[in-house]
Amino acid sequence: MQAVIAALRARPLSRAFTSRSVDGFVGAVGNTPLIRLNKLSEQTGCNIVAKGEFQNPGGSVKDRAALGVVLDAEKRGLLKPGGTVVEGTAGNTGIGLAHVCRARGYRCVIFMPNTQSQEKIDLLRMLGAEVYPVPAVAYENPANYNHQARDFAKELPNAIWTDQFDNTANADAHYRTTGPEIWAQTDGKLDAFICATGTGGSLAGIGRALKEKSDGRAQVWLADPPGSVLHSYITSGGKLTERSGGSITEGIGQGRITNNLGTFVKNIDGALRIPDEKTIAMLYDLLDTEGIYLGASSALNVVAAVELAKELGPGKTIATLLCDGAYRYQSRLFSKKWLQAKGLESAIPEHLKKYAVLE
Repeated sequence: MQAVIAALRARPLSRAFTSRSVDGFVGAVGNTPLIRLNKLSEQTGCNIVAKGEFQNPGGSVKDRAALGVVLDAEKRGLLKPGGTVVEGTAGNTGIGLAHVCRARGYRCVIFMPNTQSQEKIDLLRMLGAEVYPVPAVAYENPANYNHQARDFAKELPNAIWTDQFDNTANADAHYRTTGPEIWAQTDGKLDAFICATGTGGSLAGIGRALKEKSDGRAQVWLADPPGSVLHSYITSGGKLTERSGGSITEGIGQGRITNNLGTFVKNIDGALRIPDEKTIAMLYDLLDTEGIYLGASSALNVVAAVELAKELGPGKTIATLLCDGAYRYQSRLFSKKWLQAKGLESAIPEHLKKYAVLE
């Protein structure tokens, strides 16, 4: 591990450029940096590294899935020039799709739960997407935002519902790109990977790639927020329990096994449940100690990586994802009133409360 740390610290202040220019927005997706979290690595005696997916051109890890499902539809002849792309999304996939649609000349229509942050809704509309916020109801309800997106696409000519939860082109995109990138960036010296999941695409695709490249040596764990059934599913050996409670995180946690997650779920080595109190404390700590401004799902992933480091013991290299920045959530995450309403203000250490600058 010391050799890996030395190599990371020896790098120049600027990152190397790619060897040539890339082809527009599409060519800029992926090849994000792997960031060593110095303080947490020193505290745990492990090498904790995180994939800086907020540096994708659309600002999140979901750029990869968005591009993957559109390219797959084009390849299979399901989407032709001038067509319409429809999706049900909690935000970031829709933002990625809006960017991809602008770059490739498609109309973009997004259905989303009306619980999502206003920043995400505004950005989608700024990018030219048609946005329909609808009541947040369970997947089993016909009025669920995913079903509304599916039904809308059926009524249009030359239109696709990208179906991010169950279209395995999502996981395939991570299998072909994110997983191999992490393996290469750790010089094949990776002991474990952990992240939360919503669609299941990131965890399944990355996990499958890392298992193959390590000949099964690398462990792959799932991190789960309150209100999701996945932790109980993994730790009970496959029993889905009724979900209860909720979380401040957006776009992660699940009440079922999606097709994407189903491609890998039997190979997951373990799961950790991460409470919102630890997530919000880590979000503020990472801003203070690492200078990284992250959304709640990214902070949850880092908490999980730290807890997994303690579980596996010192000397290990553990990777996770930094899904997106806090810019799309700042009106909530840094609002004193919102934190108080969620009962989370007390979870933030006193010396970090200075960052909650919004009323």
